[in-house]
Amino acid sequence: MGAGRAPAATAVRVRKPRIGITVGDPAGIGPEISLKAAADPRVVAACEPILYGPHNPDALAPFVPGRLSADAGRAAFQAIAEAVEHVRLRRIDGIATAPINKEAFSLAGIPFKGHTDLLAMLTHDGPAVMMFHSEQLRVVLATVHVALRDVPRLLTRELIDFIIDLTARELPRFGYAKPRLALAGLNPHAGEHGVIGDEDEAVLRPAVDVARMDRGIDITGPWPGDTIFARAARGEFDAVIACYHDQGLIPVKLLAFGKAVNVTLGLPIVRTSVDHGTAFDIAGKGIADPASLVEAILLAARLSHG
Repeated sequence: MGAGRAPAATAVRVRKPRIGITVGDPAGIGPEISLKAAADPRVVAACEPILYGPHNPDALAPFVPGRLSADAGRAAFQAIAEAVEHVRLRRIDGIATAPINKEAFSLAGIPFKGHTDLLAMLTHDGPAVMMFHSEQLRVVLATVHVALRDVPRLLTRELIDFIIDLTARELPRFGYAKPRLALAGLNPHAGEHGVIGDEDEAVLRPAVDVARMDRGIDITGPWPGDTIFARAARGEFDAVIACYHDQGLIPVKLLAFGKAVNVTLGLPIVRTSVDHGTAFDIAGKGIADPASLVEAILLAARLSHG
């Protein structure tokens, strides 16, 4: 009797992650870029995209492109809340969010200045932190949507300790097993040893020293803000912790606008977002670029596998 044929290998079909895409403010470019991104071949290959919020002509009819309204704010909020609930119920594996409008939230009586604090509340998981991720540069923000005059008061030792620990813990998810971190100084020249403000020496430097010596975290600083981002972009550091919003976002957007992804660290769910706003000036014109949302969805799909 002749030798039988070896049984054919059975292909194992791996389920693609389901990524919820919240369309953001329906009067902005969110619905347009959400539809474009959900149809992008790279997105379709990486995940199953599921849209949340008004995105077809009938659902969008009540909203005038480019016009601020409380109804638009409420619609954006409801889409986010539903998507978070579906992650909790395991109907989807992560969320990528199109931009909301903070003024629309305010008009609707929604007491949040952005996605980050809203998502922290919806997931009941304590403080969350904003990071911008790009191939060239990764930046974590110690403070976000606050007035510049309030930043020194908010940069407490407890906050800096928390941000350093969270960043060191979360970066391995992005492929940095032993992340090299840098802390940007608050004042020009990182304070010049107390000559230009005392926050760098009194708060930031002790936090870095203790993190290195007591917790074994690879972090240095505070470094002058006018040079540290260039050093990180050249590969000297894996991420920079910035003291305030524009300090961190100006270099990211200069190097990678349209390709950077906003990631919320510290949540029990995967959430990514775009690196731009609602762009009311071009809403409804069909010319919005979905590139950043595509990158956000792809990163959410990748993180969901972890």
